[in-house]
Amino acid sequence: MTITAAADGSALGNPGPAGWAWYIDEERWHAGGWPHGTNNQGELMAVLDLFRSTAHVPDEPLHVLCDSQYVINCVTKWIPGWKRRGWKKADGKPVLNVDLLRQIDAELVGRKYTFEWVRGHAGHELNEAADGRARAVALAYQSGAEPAQGPGFAAARHPEAPARAAAPAPSIDQPELFAGPDDEPADRGDDRDVTAVVELEQELLNPAVRADYGQLAYLLHPEYREIGSSGRIWGREELIEELVDAPDLQVRFELIDAAPISEDAIQVLYRAVGATGATLRSSLWQRSDDRWRLRFHQGTPES
Repeated sequence: MTITAAADGSALGNPGPAGWAWYIDEERWHAGGWPHGTNNQGELMAVLDLFRSTAHVPDEPLHVLCDSQYVINCVTKWIPGWKRRGWKKADGKPVLNVDLLRQIDAELVGRKYTFEWVRGHAGHELNEAADGRARAVALAYQSGAEPAQGPGFAAARHPEAPARAAAPAPSIDQPELFAGPDDEPADRGDDRDVTAVVELEQELLNPAVRADYGQLAYLLHPEYREIGSSGRIWGREELIEELVDAPDLQVRFELIDAAPISEDAIQVLYRAVGATGATLRSSLWQRSDDRWRLRFHQGTPES
């Protein structure tokens, strides 16, 4: 039977008092933290502890829900390349959070697992439960209180399994200003930027937003260009006029990937499914005037 769990981290001040947690149900969850850590370290530690806590049931696949693209990319994309380069990034600089990543890599051996991105703070039951427990630990460290650690996994189903000692506080690496396409984003809030941009992309699919000239003008970059699914090239003003006058279309958003490509640019790949079929879409969001605006978009009908 597949074990579905949410894993999340929290850091007050990033870095600052930090917590992490994974959550399956009220009888199976675990949390911990450190007096000083980062969001990314909390997210990674939650995944590491989840794999460790379920190591005594290795035949049960893990389905891990994360609101961190950083963690998902680390586990599913970046670790093999880092290992080949001796845990160095493509530019030769050391990988951030390597102590946690090495341990995660060791725990993945022989395990069956999948990762799924979920939007944070959007009412997802498991994600909210993990986030709340991670934040509670961070707040406990901030106030000097004893953090609630939870029953763990073994306490509910395998009481004979030994408890693990609390994880030591990780070292805080100095963030890099830029990250290459196969490297992790710097640990300075990129996850929050990616989440915010994905939410903005979904806003643009909302019929109420598409019918509002002011909201469209706010979200689209002044130099916006689009290659539509028909092959037509659109400018900003003509597209806004077209969308405002177009009938309401209900579209389902299916995220494929979202990741920074530079300090001030994020690419979002997704599938839009409507009454007439599915379209693969690629959007480039650029930070402009201290906010994210859509700079380029392309749609391709999916056969």
